[in-house]
Amino acid sequence: MEKASHLSVIVDLSPTQWHLSAQTSNQYPLSIETFLSQLLAFLNAHIASKHENSLVVFGALPGKSVLLYSSTELLSDDAPSLDANSYLPFKLVDSTVVQRIMNEFDAIGELEEEPPCALVGAVTKALCYINRITHPSSTTAGVAEDPSLVHDPRILILSVSPDLSSSYIPIMNAIFSAQKLKVTIDVCKVYGPDTVFLQQAAHLTNGSYIYLERRDALLQYLIMSFLSPTSIRKILAVPKQDKIDFRAACFCHKNIVDIGFVCSVCLSIFCQPLPVCSTCRTKFPINTLKRLNAARPTITPANSRIGLPLANLNNAASPRPTSIPPNGMSSLR
Repeated sequence: MEKASHLSVIVDLSPTQWHLSAQTSNQYPLSIETFLSQLLAFLNAHIASKHENSLVVFGALPGKSVLLYSSTELLSDDAPSLDANSYLPFKLVDSTVVQRIMNEFDAIGELEEEPPCALVGAVTKALCYINRITHPSSTTAGVAEDPSLVHDPRILILSVSPDLSSSYIPIMNAIFSAQKLKVTIDVCKVYGPDTVFLQQAAHLTNGSYIYLERRDALLQYLIMSFLSPTSIRKILAVPKQDKIDFRAACFCHKNIVDIGFVCSVCLSIFCQPLPVCSTCRTKFPINTLKRLNAARPTITPANSRIGLPLANLNNAASPRPTSIPPNGMSSLR
């Protein structure tokens, strides 16, 4: 019997990015209204696929993340009016998501400087929600488990904002938590440049990362690539990313670096050799620092290592220390 599937959708609701996305100067402009109409059709398709399927929608807003809809919880006492021409679960999703988003946009108002969207907070809340519904409480531990109620959890991120280098450590912690919970993270890049961290999130959790080349076909992308649960994707040709950017952000300046220097004790990454690790406070020998500074190559676009995993860059042909002291810092290229 096919198991039920749980889908957590995280919607990037940056007002600035959606304003830029709707500009008619774009080849395929996409407004927030058009986006929501196609997204709601996709959410309804997930609900209609199986009666036991569960759904939760989170919104990543500037400076905060909120729960927009949950199929297992009633978020508002204002139930939609009954309509003989509409299916009640569909109408409940549509009205709740749209109304909550409108309320949040009205609460934001006009900001002099828009803070970054709390995407990491939304991912963390989604993981906590999945952990709660997939691990029954101790009171039901002795009850036989119904196979139809076992969830196949996955997260779908709809992103329009660029990478935030300061969120590297939190997003990597969220990725490791998703791996432990066996949660698949899918990413649909609706607008803007490719995001390094979300590419890694999809790759490390066996998910799909898709950059929309034609945003007027958003619904087709969503249904063909993200509607099927992970158990069915084994027999489907789900699109996969052919090139992954494995660059990391340094711990000192929060910049994405092509060549980093790794502390041999705590594995913190820095953009330049430091006498003392700012994370674990380990002191490095002066001779090692001199060798690493002398071996630092000049970064040019021709010799950049974009697209290669950090763990494999140690094999690159470049000057590096022949021996590393027990408490030394090693170069990572």
